[in-house]
Amino acid sequence: MNELESRVSTAISFFEQGYNCSQAVFMAYSDIYGIECDTAAKLGTSFGGGMGRLREVCGAVSGMFLVLGLHYPANDVKDKTAKTTNNDAVQRIAKEFKFEMGSYICADLLKTKHQPENPIPSERNSRYYALRPCTRCVAMAAEIVGKEIFQ
Repeated sequence: MNELESRVSTAISFFEQGYNCSQAVFMAYSDIYGIECDTAAKLGTSFGGGMGRLREVCGAVSGMFLVLGLHYPANDVKDKTAKTTNNDAVQRIAKEFKFEMGSYICADLLKTKHQPENPIPSERNSRYYALRPCTRCVAMAAEIVGKEIFQ
């Protein structure tokens, strides 16, 4: 298994352990940037379920963006080149995710309404995994961002 395959497998494993989609993708790459899994899990918490179950941008996609923020940082407010580099990467991988999955909006992926849902997370069981594309979204996001950072 090469490093990309290993990272994808790790992201899926984190998701299947109960971490949200954003946490799973971000945690699979956080060590590369010196961030411990616990800290990565905390940073990715609010982005699961399309941002706190608002069903907006898919959490797996947000996890990719968290990785890109570390890979292509734009922490100098005067550095337009860094901002452009990050924006370009975000737009490029979002487009690839949308091409592969049909959307990067959680509600579209789940085929549900665009409205906030109950804040209580869904029970993780075999029915949950069978009815949702979330595991595929996590795998796709982990693969896409991995290809970007390992190129």
